[in-house]
Amino acid sequence: MKRKNLIAINKAKKSNILIKNNKILNFYGKFRSIIYSNIKGKSFAIAVSGGPDSLCLAYFSKIYALENRKKLHTLIVDHRLRKESQKEALKVKKLLKKNKISSTILSWSGKTPNKNIQKNARDIRYLLISNYCAKKKIKYLITAHHEDDQIENFFIRLLRGSGLKGLSSMATNTQYNNKLKIVRPFLHCKKSDLKNVTLSYFKTYIKDPSNKDEKFLRVRIRKYKKDMEKEGLDTRKIIKTVDNLVSANEALDFYKNEALRKHASFLSKNKCAISKQIFTEEAGEVIFKSFSDILSLVSGTYYPPRSKKIVNLINRLKKGKFVRSTLGGCIIEKKDNLILILKELKIGKMQYQLEKR
Repeated sequence: MKRKNLIAINKAKKSNILIKNNKILNFYGKFRSIIYSNIKGKSFAIAVSGGPDSLCLAYFSKIYALENRKKLHTLIVDHRLRKESQKEALKVKKLLKKNKISSTILSWSGKTPNKNIQKNARDIRYLLISNYCAKKKIKYLITAHHEDDQIENFFIRLLRGSGLKGLSSMATNTQYNNKLKIVRPFLHCKKSDLKNVTLSYFKTYIKDPSNKDEKFLRVRIRKYKKDMEKEGLDTRKIIKTVDNLVSANEALDFYKNEALRKHASFLSKNKCAISKQIFTEEAGEVIFKSFSDILSLVSGTYYPPRSKKIVNLINRLKKGKFVRSTLGGCIIEKKDNLILILKELKIGKMQYQLEKR
């Protein structure tokens, strides 16, 4: 047995969470290696829904936190999308507590979305978690996204006509904003492996009824994927394609960052000025990625607007008649030789600029 696994066993013994299964121990070793390379010995937060993926994450994170003597912040989000949601969140908390993992429930108190439910739920989830992390000065959020999620995202974005960034989907580490980084240690792990770990330790998990509701595109994609696998689809090739797209996206990011240094200036975290020269001096994909990133950074949202909307904005900006528009929680204006992008503050039905120019 490898020395690093023996060390893990000894530390797990002291923590009273001995991993007896060698396969799970090796799995944990890979998890620990990825986490350590990304966050070292820092404190971190995890998002737990109660499903088999996130419970596996909770188990491994508990061991890692004890090994490194760091506080683990286990967060459960109650989106308030269904009347049973509060009861479900408490059920997850009780299951974690039974296994000596303390947790915090973050509840949404705003308006309940009635359209684009999964997207809005995701936005709510990240907003609540990022606000908590900012308050607690936590710089790292670990999520349980896995290989199956990666494949589903690829097909969803392919259907939507996404560009390189969208098709490359998730990376092992991503900067959510200037204060929080997301780390995904399970991207090359199958859901079935995570489920086996969860059943070994927790003996059970919480089933989300929305995972069977075919009104959601992700659920339909999941069904299509199973059908395609029966016809011979090799999902390993999809993962290889995604990995290649991630590499290409990282290369393009280099040129995008160079373009931002040359043409963009953040006047504050909620206000950015872009020189119109970006349209004549940079390639189209670099311009697209520049605006996509700036809209996310200024609005404070993880996901930018849909690619089609960004392309339309860029085309309108190139025309002389453009004066003012809004997109993705931002106000976009032309002023002299500059394009100003400011965060939009919504109060009731009226919209105000966050800053006075």
